[in-house]
Amino acid sequence: MIYPIVIYGSQVLRNQSVEITPDYPEFKKLVEDMFLTLDEASGVGLAAPQIGKNIRLFIVDCTPWAEDVPELANFRRVFVNPEIYERSEQTDFFEEGCLSLPGIHENVSRPVKIRMRYLDENFVQHDDEFDGYPARVIQHEYDHIEGKVFTDHLSPLRRNLLKGKILNLAKGKYRCAYKTK
Repeated sequence: MIYPIVIYGSQVLRNQSVEITPDYPEFKKLVEDMFLTLDEASGVGLAAPQIGKNIRLFIVDCTPWAEDVPELANFRRVFVNPEIYERSEQTDFFEEGCLSLPGIHENVSRPVKIRMRYLDENFVQHDDEFDGYPARVIQHEYDHIEGKVFTDHLSPLRRNLLKGKILNLAKGKYRCAYKTK
């Protein structure tokens, strides 16, 4: 099943998400459907709040960047109940977009490396360091389960300049090539 993507303006994108356990109803099917939804929308990451579920779950698929970065050829991961506990002091800017904010792309500064604990799709615990594209996408999706969106990282001036576009999203005035709600 391909889920419609929740668009900015919905409260579900601002709620804190709750942890889940292995007995979460139809968990494997949910993960499979999230990857189908992500592929349909041509994205690289999708968090559960973006499909209307305030649970601490997101997926990342960095394989579209494999042509430029061959080590990303198999980087498709599931993150359950993640916790970023270390961020590098070094940051960089990268233009981000979001399936929940169609048509908006902005340069966002984020740490270049992170360390995190998380469970995978089999509820096996991991403690890993990520850098480069994976670190960027993971931080973006992690924000979603914390009730944040990438525009929260912009300067007040930049956010003010985007105010009209953001208000239009909340009013349903946008166009995109995937199902939304």
